[in-house]
Amino acid sequence: MSTISNPITAEPGSAATDDTRFQQLLDAADRVAEQLRSTAAERDRANGHPREEVELLRAADLLQVQEPVEYGGSGLSYGQASILTRRIARGDTSIAHLLGYHYAQTRVAQLFGTPEQADRQSRKNGEGKLFWGGIQNPRGGSDLVLTRDGDGFRLSGHRTFASGATLADVLSVTATLDGELVFITLPAGKEGFNARDDWDNIGQRLTDSGGVELNDVRIEKSEILGVEPFIGGVPDAFQTLVTPHWQLAFVNFYIGTAEGAIVEALEWTKANAHPWESSGVESASDDPYILETVGEIVAEVRAAALLADRAGDALDRALAVGHDLTDAQRAEAAVAIYDAKYLTTKVALDATSRLFEIQGARATTAAYGFDRHWRNVRTHTVHDPVAYKAREVGDWTLNRRAPEFSLYR
Repeated sequence: MSTISNPITAEPGSAATDDTRFQQLLDAADRVAEQLRSTAAERDRANGHPREEVELLRAADLLQVQEPVEYGGSGLSYGQASILTRRIARGDTSIAHLLGYHYAQTRVAQLFGTPEQADRQSRKNGEGKLFWGGIQNPRGGSDLVLTRDGDGFRLSGHRTFASGATLADVLSVTATLDGELVFITLPAGKEGFNARDDWDNIGQRLTDSGGVELNDVRIEKSEILGVEPFIGGVPDAFQTLVTPHWQLAFVNFYIGTAEGAIVEALEWTKANAHPWESSGVESASDDPYILETVGEIVAEVRAAALLADRAGDALDRALAVGHDLTDAQRAEAAVAIYDAKYLTTKVALDATSRLFEIQGARATTAAYGFDRHWRNVRTHTVHDPVAYKAREVGDWTLNRRAPEFSLYR
């Protein structure tokens, strides 16, 4: 069986970190992806909790890659970490989803926390190889509301979507305090936290993304990012990069899924497919229409992957500016990601569907599980309507109206 490493395009390294270290992590991600791919269809059908898969990521030192080397990390930028997400998606989109969200959650303190909070969390992440989940999707369920309770707070409410909620060592949580948005770092195991274990969707089945309930969960002041009174300020452009972080994660596990699906389809086609009766050739790999279809799909996926690389570079540049980032600079970075979000959505959906055209009807046999690629992409790409991303790109291009900050843009 051929490796799924680098089947479509090579991603560049970065001068911001040691290229050897980055390449070692890419190789580690490829090995993990290959291991995940070998059982992906079986695990998808079982729809269990991905505890062993998270431990696989931890054992490969893929959780702490963004933390400083002196804290046990690898010093990667977020754009580079996102490429690791893409590599894992070639083997299992669900686990790449968890990893991509994890990478984004660990950056929230860098945006909204005090320098002391950010440094403390970074040290804990590096030394403990912590896995982060998130309760941040504001749609579905009630608000999570903080109320004051003596020298601390209580958190109550419920959400219908919370990835990694039962597996995480730490959860990044959005809530409201006196009607304003706050970010909370919630250690696992708090009394009053309950995961519903109700995730049974057609795709992304191993993302532990069910609903959660929080009933008077005790929150300490130190667990709320920022300084008291925690409200009353307006997020600056740098802080609002929190949403492009998540969107770039999506971009990369969409395109990584398409890359992995191509590899599986090509392998199966070479081993099992037959040319059409009127093709005039003896091998499926010489069938002119199969060749045309492969060429079209691969060209589109390569183009989308390059746009994903461009998006990662744009976000890294914006993050490097820090709190002096202007609104226009934020808009340019966000729109670069939304360019890629639009194209990777379309290309991944098309590729994971059309690949059956080169394989033939026998490839739809349930035991192969090739349908999981399309199911995974289809499930997550309705997370937020991609039509709005196209509109935001168009509004910035035509009118110079920047996407207004929310947890979706």
